Amino acid sequence: MHVPTQDLRAQLRGVEADVRAAIDRVLASGRFVLGPEVQAFEREAAAWSGALHAVGLSSGTDAILAGLMALGVGPGDVVVTTPFTFVASVTAIARLGARVAFVDIDPATFLLDSGKLEAAITPRTRAIMPVHLFGLMADMPRVHDIARAHDLAVLEDAAQAIGARLHDTPIGRGSKGATLSFFPTKNLGAMGDAGMLLTDDSEFAARVRLLRSQGQEPRYVCQAVGGNFRLDELQAAVLRAKLPRLEEWTDARRRVAGLYRSLVSARGIDPLRFQLAHEPASARHVYHQLVARTPSRDALCAHLAERSVETAIYYPVPLHLQPAFASWGYQPGDFPEAERAARETLALPIYPELADDAVAYVVDQIAAFFA
Repeated sequence: MHVPTQDLRAQLRGVEADVRAAIDRVLASGRFVLGPEVQAFEREAAAWSGALHAVGLSSGTDAILAGLMALGVGPGDVVVTTPFTFVASVTAIARLGARVAFVDIDPATFLLDSGKLEAAITPRTRAIMPVHLFGLMADMPRVHDIARAHDLAVLEDAAQAIGARLHDTPIGRGSKGATLSFFPTKNLGAMGDAGMLLTDDSEFAARVRLLRSQGQEPRYVCQAVGGNFRLDELQAAVLRAKLPRLEEWTDARRRVAGLYRSLVSARGIDPLRFQLAHEPASARHVYHQLVARTPSRDALCAHLAERSVETAIYYPVPLHLQPAFASWGYQPGDFPEAERAARETLALPIYPELADDAVAYVVDQIAAFFA
């Protein structure tokens, strides 16, 4: 049996007619940038998420960049975030000439350790950017308490966490905003790059809208230095076709993850530990990835590959040790939990259409390895 990490074709089969109709609608309209499809998708995404405003953008990376620009982050400023995430979380900060203060992760969740957050704040800190990694929300109540105490903005990187909640609170509530990615492999994926910023702050939303189109208002009158961060009509139309299925797909991901957990527990595979050993009732994990850890990670990956089970490593090099950021002066050992996670974590196959027998096969192969 071959088990891929993801299967976008399986998802498309369920929505192909709606997606093709959406694309045809755009082709017939002759409008391709910031037209009625983008406007409609923004309204529908805001309603779905409960946010007051949803601003369509060209990618998840550009959503972070535009959000930081709208906050006024620039040279001399410091943004606090995690060293264990995709590099785009930090390159957006670096592109503005700002610096990053990293906070090590909680080994149980792989998320920024809120207990270590306050120690990283200095007079130069401008913002905190927690990352809801793999679909699990960070400790936002504590993050917000610390941000208020130090008068700091909070911008959530929720690229992997659309639909996640903590204590019944969705992403973005209480923060300046939350950024989303609609890269094709995300829980809600476009057919190319696309992103969004959710916010309840009308002034902040207006600023991001200004910046996404070269800072022009009206056209050809530049009010601020912005960029070309616009969401195009084709991607908005595709996302509109898929959005009504998102809750169903999320429930399916959670069911698959629950099956993995129950089978691993039943087989007594103790050397393999999932992100959150037991998912608490207070957290709604949306499982963009199902990530586990073991000191035998590399050998397990090779074992599974030989048995046609695909896995992925997110992320093999923590950000403080990336060559691009060598000038920041971080050294091995500075954030030991992030470094250990980079050595030990792997993502198992998970997608809404993954069959139960495929999950059982994967767990059988994992059990055979540890046996």
